[in-house]
Amino acid sequence: MERAELLRFCGGLNEKEWGAASNAAGWSVQDVVAHIGATCRSFFTPSVVTMMRMRDLERTNDLFVERRRDQPVARTLAEYERWSRMIGVAARLPLDWMRLPMAELGWYPGGMMIAGAMAFDHHTHLRHDVAPALGRPIPGTDANRMAVVLEWMFAVLRNQLRVARPEWFDRPVTIKLEGPGGGTWSVGPGGRVAAGPSDKPVATITGRAIDFPEWATHRADWRNRDVQISGDAEYGTRFLDIVRVV
Repeated sequence: MERAELLRFCGGLNEKEWGAASNAAGWSVQDVVAHIGATCRSFFTPSVVTMMRMRDLERTNDLFVERRRDQPVARTLAEYERWSRMIGVAARLPLDWMRLPMAELGWYPGGMMIAGAMAFDHHTHLRHDVAPALGRPIPGTDANRMAVVLEWMFAVLRNQLRVARPEWFDRPVTIKLEGPGGGTWSVGPGGRVAAGPSDKPVATITGRAIDFPEWATHRADWRNRDVQISGDAEYGTRFLDIVRVV
């Protein structure tokens, strides 16, 4: 669904819009599509080794984009069309028996990494980096897509907390995301993330599922979105300030 959404969107772009700045810092609209295409391709080529072993995913993404920056739009779109189709095929395979690394983001079941990471990439870039930068209507979403995006984001958050282990984060919080695809998650010390509310959470954070990909990636400040904290507001604020899913 996200592939079809992006192809429909790209089909309506003119030359000026392809070269326009997106909301992804330093990237044009064409750069964003090149990034998604390069990531799709990397799962099926030796580039996957780079993606798995690099310790800075954002720098890796920049390198992939820089290699494609001077190519024609048609070539960018053709690469995306070809390799995103392969992602669709791979996403239907039973690959969760494998565990694969993704740069500094840690290890994930193979199926989740292919389907989840790419759904998140498509969904977030199109709705928060490309469409608003061009002043175009934001494409809609639904519960199924949001659920896949959120599953991936909480998996990344789990690994990030396991690595960072902030000393002050010693008690759990509950995150409740409302609307299509939403739900409730317990987030605790050491990267303990599970569906359902925390047992006696220090703070409960409530927001909209549709907004989570924007503020949890630092594309927007959570303070400027419909996010509420109940319980220990200081603890909840401190937690929200360290959340940055990439």
